[in-house]
Amino acid sequence: MGQYIAPLRDMQFVLHELLNVEEELKQLPKHADVDGDIINQILEEGGKFTANVLFPLNHSGDREGCHHDKTNHTVTTPKGFKEAYKQYVEAGWPALSCDPEFGGQGLPLVVNNSFYEMLNSSNQAWSMYPGLSHGAYECIHEHGTPEQKSLYLPKLISGDWTGTMCLTEPHCGTDLGMLRSKAEPQTDGSYKITGAKIFISAGEHDMAENIIHLVLARLPGAPEGSKGISLFIVPKFLSNADGSIGERNPIFCGAIEEKMGIHGNSTCQMNLDGATGWLIGGPHKGLNAMFVFMNAARLGVGMQGLGLTEVAYQNALVYAKDRIQMRSLSGPKAPDKPADPIIVHADVRRMLLTAKAYAEGARAFCSYVALQLDKEFNHPDEQVRKDCADEVALLTPVIKAFITDNAWTATSECLQVYGGHGFIAEWGMEQYVRDARINMIYEGTNTIQSLDLLGRKILMDNGAKLRKFGAKVQAFVEANGTNEALAEFITPLADLGDKVTKLTMEIGMKAFQNPDEVGAAAVPYLRVVGHLVYSYFFAQMAKIALEKQDSGDKFYISKLATARFYFARLYPETAMLIRQARSGSANLLALEADLF
Repeated sequence: MGQYIAPLRDMQFVLHELLNVEEELKQLPKHADVDGDIINQILEEGGKFTANVLFPLNHSGDREGCHHDKTNHTVTTPKGFKEAYKQYVEAGWPALSCDPEFGGQGLPLVVNNSFYEMLNSSNQAWSMYPGLSHGAYECIHEHGTPEQKSLYLPKLISGDWTGTMCLTEPHCGTDLGMLRSKAEPQTDGSYKITGAKIFISAGEHDMAENIIHLVLARLPGAPEGSKGISLFIVPKFLSNADGSIGERNPIFCGAIEEKMGIHGNSTCQMNLDGATGWLIGGPHKGLNAMFVFMNAARLGVGMQGLGLTEVAYQNALVYAKDRIQMRSLSGPKAPDKPADPIIVHADVRRMLLTAKAYAEGARAFCSYVALQLDKEFNHPDEQVRKDCADEVALLTPVIKAFITDNAWTATSECLQVYGGHGFIAEWGMEQYVRDARINMIYEGTNTIQSLDLLGRKILMDNGAKLRKFGAKVQAFVEANGTNEALAEFITPLADLGDKVTKLTMEIGMKAFQNPDEVGAAAVPYLRVVGHLVYSYFFAQMAKIALEKQDSGDKFYISKLATARFYFARLYPETAMLIRQARSGSANLLALEADLF
């Protein structure tokens, strides 16, 4: 069903030529011995596993879905999923970037990030099972007690156990301050937790022997709203004194959501009936602890968008080169055939290049942020760590929203390349569109991400984080502004940088008078910032490609053409977005609700 080949050449370009990861990692004592050969070998093996083991299960898993037994509350994953997970565990993939103290391999996050792109391209639904486990690992690693770490981390790292996050409830949505689940303290230091959770990805399955749920609930007498939320570790099976699997904990899957896509992953309604749990992160500090998991998930969802964009592009490209229909407007290009391959048509190329540009821009962006995370956690200089943390905080909502927005556009364009065959299930393309549309919603809708970016990450600190990133953009502009060959990339980058500064100031001033101005401007504003980020990376990639276009490696010619397409066809969206963001809230709020 179609094909997937890991884009190793472009990954290597981003890591080694754009980001110079080998030199960057030498500054981090923990990763100083990780060289390019090690990175390339890992990615090559990852490409084999994802293409040969996971991708063949993607279409069949979507068609079959998960099976829920209401009598015993069990879930069976699609055929082949469990066996693929066994291979994944035996190969050591879950441990790739985890702490060696608990059995991990200790490799950089930037390497794990590239592997996760492959996982998401080859089979997003399957990849969410281990992906959520990694988030649970990070949360317990950051906030768990020594006892909790020693019990749970080795099993999560080995892949013997998986993890989930149980956040929202039927009446809550994103407003977690409304949650009602209760945690009653017990004399032995544990808690009995009662409540109902919904939309729990990988909440129940047959792939691992235990599932570690991280559950938000309220302690007795907790403050109202988000300030009264605590976080608890609630395993599916309790552990015996020797660490082995013990009795079943009463946290059960009541149903699987019937959703538009990602059918191979069990999105569960979870019911807790006095389930035993243990506090993590301190009383009423649940959101603070859970944000480690949530931020990891938001970065992960951005990677899901990238993965779908890449695999959709690959298959649409193969189809466009093979499918013959009509003749080129400038005359036959395949005179030996009854019609030309549709890739000769200008608009087919526009659709393909849209997906190609959005994939390559996202790959550079995500890899860059993963490297900043490595530096945030491991750089010996405290100021560097702080600067990297600020940049990751600023860019996380942009990764989640901008990349998934673009994935929806890209997968839709790739479906369009197929014409009538695009919406026929057997070709596989319509699955990518359905899956991509979900990614814009969960882990905080893209509107929530936009509000987070503008309201919390920018206006709350008077633009300090944005100015740090802007300084990097400005430094690149100043260093290359006199290079005439780069003018077609540098000029629009510099112009957009100035416009973002002015737009931010304007919205900030309006928000002082009327907070609704933030809500009205947030979504187009995030996309403008997203284009600033992509412009910055495409300008850098174009510089490298210009320097090497005569090397004989056609990769650089393709990279340069993609950068030119981005600035000519996608970047101009910023003019419209800026006008939308500046238009204010009146055109949205003037109409009374009963007049809609």
